Amino acid sequence: MKNMLSERVGRIDASGIRKVFALGAKLEDPVNFSIGQPDFDVPEVVKEAAIRAIRDGENRYSQTAGDEELKAKIAEQVKGDFGWESPSVLISSGVSGGLLLAFMALIDPGDEVIIPDPYFVIYKHLVNMLGGRCVFVDSYPEFRLPVEKIAAAITNRTKMIICNSPANPTGVVYTASELEALARAAAEKDVLVMSDQIYEKFCYDGPCPSIAKYYDKTLLMRGFSKSYGMPGWRLGYVAAGEPLRAVIEEMTKVQQYTFVCAPTPLQKAAITAMDCDVSEAVDAYGKKRGLIYDGLRDKFHLVRPEGAFYAFITAPGGRATEFAEKAMEKNVLIIPGNVFSERDTHFRISYATSDERIRQGVEILRGLA
Repeated sequence: MKNMLSERVGRIDASGIRKVFALGAKLEDPVNFSIGQPDFDVPEVVKEAAIRAIRDGENRYSQTAGDEELKAKIAEQVKGDFGWESPSVLISSGVSGGLLLAFMALIDPGDEVIIPDPYFVIYKHLVNMLGGRCVFVDSYPEFRLPVEKIAAAITNRTKMIICNSPANPTGVVYTASELEALARAAAEKDVLVMSDQIYEKFCYDGPCPSIAKYYDKTLLMRGFSKSYGMPGWRLGYVAAGEPLRAVIEEMTKVQQYTFVCAPTPLQKAAITAMDCDVSEAVDAYGKKRGLIYDGLRDKFHLVRPEGAFYAFITAPGGRATEFAEKAMEKNVLIIPGNVFSERDTHFRISYATSDERIRQGVEILRGLA
């Protein structure tokens, strides 16, 4: 069987998050800090919009790039946020689907992609699968945007810089001044920036800046999964201004032969979702952030999360996999840092669970410190 498989699949590993998630299924009622999906449900008005779309026969393919009304609404929002005139929009099957399309459209074997470390797990594996080269730039111990290191890492093989804020796994939100500095560095070498903003509504200490405001060669990724409690709906979008219009066109071409289109009735429902106020859910997650940070900071070293719903915490003795195994023995699921990093010194907690579960898990982890 080994010789039947492509070299491509040999360049990637099974998701470490999914491995822990699968192990958790064997435990009896664990405290699950492993998976990053909201514990709140889709707003009722959005569910009804999806049901109505299905009943109204909106069950055929949409245009490859997506439903025109939804695209227009997103374009209007993006123009208002960043001042881009007539932004191009592609509706994708989740932000993960958008990432795959972007990387397939942009990366050739040998191309370099600069990735701040720690990083969201998919970046590394998509780059490797396509024969590119990951250039990791260390952001430890405070996980701020390492602009000077990124600038020094740019070569004539650099195809893009990845910017994920609010960040998974660290919960860090980059400041406007950090993003302006990155924009200057990227502009100096004329390098595209891919900005993953799936958690853009989850900012707890003020507005969520975006590099798209400062750099017009930004490929913007946003989605509906986290903000509206619909990760299973697989809806995201990619937007770009005039300098990257051709990238969206090529991504759309790749979508024709892969996803075809995002799910049509759910695209119709997303039009309704965009008018929903999710501030109550965001406020609730800000409080969950406090339960994690206040509950663990005297026992562990951790950077206070500013957004998303994760904390990236130093493991006792700097041995994250070993600590994750001990936590699992106590019925708590956490993800070791080597899933998200070239190091294995930290572990990730997702606090996308009930307050009661957070308090329970915090007490168990404190006992293991």
